[in-house]
Amino acid sequence: MEKITFCPEDGEAVEFYVLEQTRLGGIDYILVTDSDDDEAEALILKDVSAPEDTEAVYEIVDDDNELEAVAAIFSDMLEDIDLE
Repeated sequence: MEKITFCPEDGEAVEFYVLEQTRLGGIDYILVTDSDDDEAEALILKDVSAPEDTEAVYEIVDDDNELEAVAAIFSDMLEDIDLE
């Protein structure tokens, strides 16, 4: 599993494991977890970077409709992982 580091503007760096990634409607999404444990919780993040940004900027998907659509895609991609 690929591991990436997020550096929030107002906090300490946090490492996540990337479980999967996809693109929907021209937006890149990643499914991440903070642990490689099978029971770990996962987050869906979307890339909100501007074209001129040198590094990707991600935010947690919190819109219910968007979250359901992207979770369904990740669920199909990773049938053995429960995204509920």
